[in-house]
Amino acid sequence: MTSEARVTRWDLFVWLALAAAGLAFTWLAVRFASPLGTDAAPFLGTYRPKVGPSSPLAPAVAATVLTVAARGWWDRAAWPIVLLTGYLAGLMWTVALAVVNGERGLYGPANHSGEPPGPALVLRWIHRAGITDPLAVGLLLTAVGALLVPLVLAAARNGCGDLEARRYLPVVALAPYAIWVAASLDALVAVLVAAMVAAGAWASDHRRTGPKAGAGAITAGLLLGVAAMFSFAVPWMGFSLVCLYFARRRAALNFLTGLGALVPVGVAQLLGFRWVDGLLAAQRERPVIWWGVISLAVLLLAAGPALVASLRKMRNTPGWPFLVGAGAAVLSTVLAGLARGGVEHAWLTFFPWLTVAATAPERQAGPPVPAPLLLAAAGAATAVALRAVLAP
Repeated sequence: MTSEARVTRWDLFVWLALAAAGLAFTWLAVRFASPLGTDAAPFLGTYRPKVGPSSPLAPAVAATVLTVAARGWWDRAAWPIVLLTGYLAGLMWTVALAVVNGERGLYGPANHSGEPPGPALVLRWIHRAGITDPLAVGLLLTAVGALLVPLVLAAARNGCGDLEARRYLPVVALAPYAIWVAASLDALVAVLVAAMVAAGAWASDHRRTGPKAGAGAITAGLLLGVAAMFSFAVPWMGFSLVCLYFARRRAALNFLTGLGALVPVGVAQLLGFRWVDGLLAAQRERPVIWWGVISLAVLLLAAGPALVASLRKMRNTPGWPFLVGAGAAVLSTVLAGLARGGVEHAWLTFFPWLTVAATAPERQAGPPVPAPLLLAAAGAATAVALRAVLAP
């Protein structure tokens, strides 16, 4: 057994131990805490075990993706083909998980109330475009949500390296959090943030100067501002760009990105939505301490075992700013008491960035490591198991 294989197995063991501890804590919370507000702790929703004719589809998709990765096909393919097949793999994986519960797994939301206003506006525009059937809305949102895979890969290639991004593909395409991508407005937020990070990484590349770099930085800011109209937590991902610009000595781009981010927020305020007031009102009547720890258990399960490998090696990758921004977002919501259930949706934006260092070398500037297929397979198995017992 090679040293890489031993380390990968150790990462999987650590993840299993932490996940077991998280589930044990969840059991204690259900038994002894005040009502958690859900019948499916550590997740929101209910448990309803279901196995049907479509259940084998997700394992078949996972086996196909893992086989292609094991043969090194993505190491050799042209980059546009990698992005296209990554999108298709992520889309098939998301759909395969969704249809375990039948066609209803792809039904989109009929309405959306609450703060911020972005989700409700998007649904209104979709309905005004004549798309009102729940299945059609769900399929549209699923197709858009699957763009998360190529956008994350594009940013990872720019920030971490070409080979690292190619070998990250099976991890991000078969991620357990794909359960919450299907027919989801939260996935739309994740796509906006991924596009923001990719634009910022593109703008700060040493090959980009002058107007091109400026336009990319402003675009990143605009995307961040729009994403903030969908979620109060996503502005923390802007910290990733601050770190990235700092690491690449492109500090002036911070001004342009910040300026771009203020435009959507300012327009929203002129139209009557005060973002800060909405943030202060986003409180839920659920036990803070219990849900804070339970939310970390959700993080372990939704991100999968690649999370352990990524956090262990984050110092060894030039893509560390991605992890810093996502980590700051997670910790801030926990410490502020905002993580009170439902983080499988609220943190969907951050999950891929927390695992992006899974393909980093074992030491700084060290030789490339193989794709962590064992961790990707374990994550896929986790998704299949969760989808089989969680009601849509």
